[in-house]
Amino acid sequence: MVHHRLIALYFRLGCFIFTLIGLMAETNVFAGEFDITIMVYYTIQSNILALILFALLSSRTLKGLRNEGRIGKTGYYARFELVVVIDILLTMIVYWMLLAPTMFSMNSSYSQSSFGNIATHLVTPLLCLIDYFAFTDSGHLHYKDVYSVLIYPLLYMIVSSIAGLLGYVYRINPDGTPVRFPYFFYNFDQIGAQALIYISALVLFFLLLSHGFYLLDKKINKPVLIPKQKRFSS
Repeated sequence: MVHHRLIALYFRLGCFIFTLIGLMAETNVFAGEFDITIMVYYTIQSNILALILFALLSSRTLKGLRNEGRIGKTGYYARFELVVVIDILLTMIVYWMLLAPTMFSMNSSYSQSSFGNIATHLVTPLLCLIDYFAFTDSGHLHYKDVYSVLIYPLLYMIVSSIAGLLGYVYRINPDGTPVRFPYFFYNFDQIGAQALIYISALVLFFLLLSHGFYLLDKKINKPVLIPKQKRFSS
């Protein structure tokens, strides 16, 4: 872990700004075409979670810098950070493995190579992962955290499914047919009970992933890195 609060603060503030810009680009704020309905998608919500994480970490790192100096622990809210990391990795993995090949789009101005798309589906998840491994100390996780990472994704899936069953339309296909479920892998209108196979596979995959993080936390002590501070002669 990097035990230098100034480095951690610069990194986290940079991540906060980048995540915010990525979200604004993906929701078409810069183009003046923001549509509040895009907020229903998991990609946007998980990136908002990342934004909240970087805001909390930046604030706590600044407090530590002021009260305890530059050198010292930089890992805070480790359990919450694990949840956010796993949940936003879901965004990255599901998008690039399942959605990108189908040219899935949340809006009409979709471009797979756009800054907003790359930022929200690739760079921001990786920034969360880097922060977790670079600054979070080992030994802070509890076994129940392995399962807590599923709370938000499953809650999202349940709520979005109920909304679809009650008649909410997430988007309109080019042929004019309404889509009542945000993602194809649990679009019960199209694939029926097969959706349960996709959902079960995703749950199993992310339980394996969270178990991997837990074992790394318990079995591996990360080396502490303290960058040398420059000294200036008077």
